[in-house]
Amino acid sequence: MMTAARALALDWHKLDKMIRPAACRSGCWRCVYGCPYGAKWTARDFIDDACRDGATLADQARVLRVLVENGRTTGVEAQIGGAVRTIAASIVVLAAGGLGSPRILHASGLGLRRVPFFSDPVVAVMGSVDDIDGGAEVPMTAGLSLHDEGIALADLTLPQPMYAAFATQVGRVDRLFAHRRTLSMMVKIRDEIGGSVGPRWADKTLQASDRRKLAHGVGMAKAVLREAGAHHIFKSWHFAAHPGGSVRIGDGVDADLQTPTPGLFVCDASVIPEPWGLPPTLTLLCLGKRLGSWLAA
Repeated sequence: MMTAARALALDWHKLDKMIRPAACRSGCWRCVYGCPYGAKWTARDFIDDACRDGATLADQARVLRVLVENGRTTGVEAQIGGAVRTIAASIVVLAAGGLGSPRILHASGLGLRRVPFFSDPVVAVMGSVDDIDGGAEVPMTAGLSLHDEGIALADLTLPQPMYAAFATQVGRVDRLFAHRRTLSMMVKIRDEIGGSVGPRWADKTLQASDRRKLAHGVGMAKAVLREAGAHHIFKSWHFAAHPGGSVRIGDGVDADLQTPTPGLFVCDASVIPEPWGLPPTLTLLCLGKRLGSWLAA
């Protein structure tokens, strides 16, 4: 795929990965589902550190709302083990994601019923190549980013069930058994903030500019796949990669990630103030460490 892209004068290059190479078992295909060998870095490392320092982790807990008295945060109400519990705290940091955090704020009477957001739409473009036998590689190892245009492309090896779901979704049942001979490519765009996140729904109709970006990216992906010898090329419907921008810095939170309610902070992709179109992990790690240092001080 890299050879084909470079033959078309595209700046295709290796991408940085949050992977521990020594622990990676090449060909296990579980990357997309979560690495069972600990090769893929996750925030669980930070949770382990926090627990060693005295934090209490309540897994399988569902926060229902933030509690407020006299205009200040006093804790949260959460469902844990089938029972609703009240957890007292003078500082609460919501990190429920671009969809979850605004919903909790609304349920707490602290946010709007509907808020706009971005979703970083992704389309998978796939084509069959007769002389390959793959389908179990680490995904998104190389690609390109046209940041000014808001378009990113990368290889996207899919597990067989996910590939079959995409093929069925668009009626390409003729390709169901071509998984091991298929090259897949991710096309991701930086979409405009719009649509709405509601208490139980999220609606994001792409704007005309978003559709133009996707069409341009899909055209590039098809050209690369054809150059690589692919045939029977098709694409999936778009889906959301990184929902965010729903509790934006400068709108829902201030520069220190605090909401208008003293003691209540938000620290996740929902605070990103502008359309993104990039992997958010490093940025969110930095925001979390910055907020932690600020709170500790």
